[in-house]
Amino acid sequence: MGVNGPSVKGEAILYGFLDMIQPEDGPRVNMDTVLLAGFAALKSGERAIELGCAHGAVSLILAKRFGGAFVEGLDVQPHLVELARENAGRNGLTENTAFRAGDLRDVRRLYRHQSFDAVVVNPPYEDPGFGRRSESEVNRVARQGELCTLDDVCAAVAFLLKNKGRLFMVMRALRLADTLAALRAYKIEPRLLRMVHPTPAKDASVFLLEARRNGGPAMTVLPPLYIYDGSGEYTEELMRFYRSEPPRCDREEKSST
Repeated sequence: MGVNGPSVKGEAILYGFLDMIQPEDGPRVNMDTVLLAGFAALKSGERAIELGCAHGAVSLILAKRFGGAFVEGLDVQPHLVELARENAGRNGLTENTAFRAGDLRDVRRLYRHQSFDAVVVNPPYEDPGFGRRSESEVNRVARQGELCTLDDVCAAVAFLLKNKGRLFMVMRALRLADTLAALRAYKIEPRLLRMVHPTPAKDASVFLLEARRNGGPAMTVLPPLYIYDGSGEYTEELMRFYRSEPPRCDREEKSST
């Protein structure tokens, strides 16, 4: 039994890169996890925070890939935070990670202003009141924004990031305009955008975005990322996101300019 409910036994994710305990009812490692962890990039000595860390998968992937950085996770659901701490121990990552239970709308009490070099987040895809309400309370909190809006997320990011600090986000494609507008309202400037398509023949389903607090108004749109090729197999580009070493692509060089 996991904290506050049953959890599955340890599972290997990213082809054995981590050993994770996941909740049976609630957020689990999925494609968004892989995409966000592969798109984010940290530097040695940096301090990063994942908002809505759930059971810690993205935070732990980043902590293992970028060993010189410190990654903290924040989640409003205490039983998921306990799983994240347990997962950190299972993977020998307690020294460069920390997990805290708390509401991102309360970051002004929980953290010092501008205390992080990077923020990583997979916001709820829908604001409260939109879409069909899930029967699962855990899923409503994680995916349907029952406890926070996109504006709440952007406000928290603006408070936490240092000047020129970086935000890494994965979000539903149909909310691209909403997201860019909300970020700019908080002086978080979009810098790199990558649309993610299920296949070359289908519309984008999500996007990956890097933005900077008080960054310049110049956004680069990277080549699209396709999940599956014409044969129904994962593309070679996507498979780079599953490897143990940090995925390398043109975004890193362009981000530094």
